[in-house]
Amino acid sequence: MLTLDDLANLAKLIRLLARSELLPRFTHATKQFKADGSVITAADLAMQQQLQTTLHSHWPTIPLLGEEMPEPEQVQLLSNNKAAVWIVDPLDGTSNYSSGLPFFSVSVALLYAGQIQVGVVYDPIRDECFSALRGQGAWLNNTALSLRTDTQPTQLQVGIVDFKRLPADLATRLATNPPYQSQRSFGSVALDWCWLASGRAQVYLHGKQNLWDYAAGSLVLAEAGGYACTLQGETVYCGSLQPRSAVVAVNQPCFDEWCQYLGVKPQPA
Repeated sequence: MLTLDDLANLAKLIRLLARSELLPRFTHATKQFKADGSVITAADLAMQQQLQTTLHSHWPTIPLLGEEMPEPEQVQLLSNNKAAVWIVDPLDGTSNYSSGLPFFSVSVALLYAGQIQVGVVYDPIRDECFSALRGQGAWLNNTALSLRTDTQPTQLQVGIVDFKRLPADLATRLATNPPYQSQRSFGSVALDWCWLASGRAQVYLHGKQNLWDYAAGSLVLAEAGGYACTLQGETVYCGSLQPRSAVVAVNQPCFDEWCQYLGVKPQPA
């Protein structure tokens, strides 16, 4: 639906908006709390509004589903699984952002015909733009991403794990008997996927991600050659707003070993 030229234009637009809306507010953002206890700032709202306006001006027939909109509207936008819709997280990592921690991103994906077709994740602090087009590849800025297939076993590698949302017994086992050498948790799901796609870690585990958290990053990972499923062995994207777990690895050997440790049996795609 979108071309490589469209993808480049989309990435440019997101970069410009993030640098004008997010960076000037960083380090002095005032946090508030939504009904579910999650953090929100004026930057989240401003960035989503700017994205909605800008994307509509370039692709007027495609509506936008953003994190900062009422759930009934989100459900309605997903009800026609053949229609195109932007899936947007205007500020992924709001808790980091509002605390002055320099790890956050903007995530924009295009969902069409039941599949994520386009993904862009932009890190304005490092000026790193991860992008992907289904069937065409993934890139970090202008460099193609291609994960190595000869990665060493996971016990010698870095794992990104979000312990907060895992079952207690699994979190305990990972803490006391980890299969990897080092563990990290950064606080931006979209960037987590992209850092895996760029080989900065080898395995990843998260217990509960929303659609706007993983939509773009999961396509970047897949197009770079990575593998993913849920803790139930299902594909991560399921066509709804239902939060999903994520079991991710950079290649098949690591994925097999990671799933074996976790007791996960991936289902055929």
